[in-house]
Amino acid sequence: MRVPRPGLPSRVTIHEVGPRDGLQNESAVVATAVKAEFVARLAEAGLTTIETTSFVPANWVPQLADAEELLRLMQRRAGVRYPVLVPNARGLRRALDLGVTDIAIFGSATETFAQRNLNRSVAESLEMFAPVVAGAREHGLDVRGYLSMCFGDPWEGPVAIDQVVRVGQRLLELGCSQLSLGDTIGVGTAGHVRALLEAFVAAGVPVDRLAVHFHDTYGQALANTLAALELGVSTVDASAGGLGGCPYAKNATGNLATEDLVWFLDGLGIETGVDLESLVRTSLWMADQLGRPSPSGVVRALSSS
Repeated sequence: MRVPRPGLPSRVTIHEVGPRDGLQNESAVVATAVKAEFVARLAEAGLTTIETTSFVPANWVPQLADAEELLRLMQRRAGVRYPVLVPNARGLRRALDLGVTDIAIFGSATETFAQRNLNRSVAESLEMFAPVVAGAREHGLDVRGYLSMCFGDPWEGPVAIDQVVRVGQRLLELGCSQLSLGDTIGVGTAGHVRALLEAFVAAGVPVDRLAVHFHDTYGQALANTLAALELGVSTVDASAGGLGGCPYAKNATGNLATEDLVWFLDGLGIETGVDLESLVRTSLWMADQLGRPSPSGVVRALSSS
């Protein structure tokens, strides 16, 4: 039953990250043709932003070493955006050569994770991103900024809100159109989410430039999503079937499952444009390709009913 709740957005954009953030954490390398089919099925289900891959070095994330092959093989659907994660200027050149129109950069709110993920300090990573964002903008590309470890870090513990706001503002000042706030290890709670978003707004960041990216390690992803919606956030990251984690943070379990998010939003009367039955079929198909069941509660419930 749909029971709308006053004060929430009437529509939410789901930023699907399964093909990139989901598959990068798989122990096995998924065939390029399977990835292309996965992306196509997600688009057919009504998702309009599908992050497809990353131009990180193959020795860092071998699961995404076929990025160029995938982009050449993919069938693009009108009205769908296919962002690609790029870590540096070389990645941007590859993206431009392949006709990519949307890119993302991936920063850290903490020093330890910045060193482990990018082999640079936070300040050095921002210096690296600056020409990437500027170059992308010069060529008419949209740039999204990811900020990881916004709530907790497995090495540093709880992360101060003002620290997150400071780094997040810098990413936006570089020219990112949107900032996705990541709970990389899933330790965030609703009150913390609200406090962080309020701090960004108090610092002069419009809420429509913020997105949220929750992991469900402690089962808090949907509660945290509701807290974000109550503050006006209308872009939520999710991964079909709950795929993913983070290869550089052992405590990072799966992303919020797109199916669970769609079911949740539909119950609140919030439009997404996603066909849930089609999406569930897609995640069941991908689970079969991976040889294990989907961790999504909605996928399990609808596939057994």
